[in-house]
This record gives sequence, C-alpha cells and structure tokens, in this order.
Amino acid sequence: MSSTQKKLAAKILKCGVGRVWIDPKNEKVVQAITRSDIRSFIKDDVIKKIPEKKRAKNTPKKQQNRGSIKGSKGARIGKKNEWFKKIRPQRKMIKELQESNSLKPGIYRSLYMKVKGGMFRSKAHLQLYLKEKDLLMKEEK
Repeated sequence: MSSTQKKLAAKILKCGVGRVWIDPKNEKVVQAITRSDIRSFIKDDVIKKIPEKKRAKNTPKKQQNRGSIKGSKGARIGKKNEWFKKIRPQRKMIKELQESNSLKPGIYRSLYMKVKGGMFRSKAHLQLYLKEKDLLMKEEK
C-alpha cells in the first residue's frame, strides 16, 4: 500500500494521515489512483478512519502534553522583579531624606524622575550622586 492512497483518503475523510486505516489484506487499494476509487473503498469499509483517543477529564497537566518549559525563569517572568528590587529601595531612601529635611528644597521631584529613568544602579550609587552634587543639607552642630 502506498502513501499516496493514505494522503488521498486523509483528505477525503478530513483527518490526519496517521488516522487512516487501510485493510492490509486487500491488494486492490494499491491500484487506486483517483479520489473516486478511494471513495468506493471507503464505502466498502476497506479504508476507515480510526477514532480519536479520548483523554480522561481529570488527567494531570503533565500527562496532557502541554509542552516543556523553555527559557530561564528570568526570561519568562521578565526583568520586572529585578526592576522593583532596585527601584523601591531608592524611592524609599529619597522619601526618607525628604521627610527628614535632608534634601535641598525642590530636589525631590527631579531625583524621583531620575530614579524612575533608571539613572542609578543602586542605593549606594544614588548616595554617591547626592554627595558629588552636594544635594544634601549640612547638619549644624
């Protein structure tokens, strides 16, 4: 039996090639060339469509062939968690500095926007910037 007959039968039966069953005892199927020949064999039950296998409703997800996880955790979740781990402490720090009146007036908003823009790598980098630019109020003794 040839794959040509299987392909024709699959198109006629509207299923995949793997679900087409051709009777191995019948040797006339090899000579079938046209779609009408294949249709006549389907009527005679020489060619059949194998029923789909039904999967139980409560089978675990692993058994349902959903696919494997590809890519590292960071690649799947994204950089969002890393971003928040970096940004939240910086925002908290500038807020505390503002509340304790350690920042020069009018600096908080521009610092906030720089933090949001990702200008600083860490809290330490932010502190270094504040000292270099002399943006902290000097404590009087």
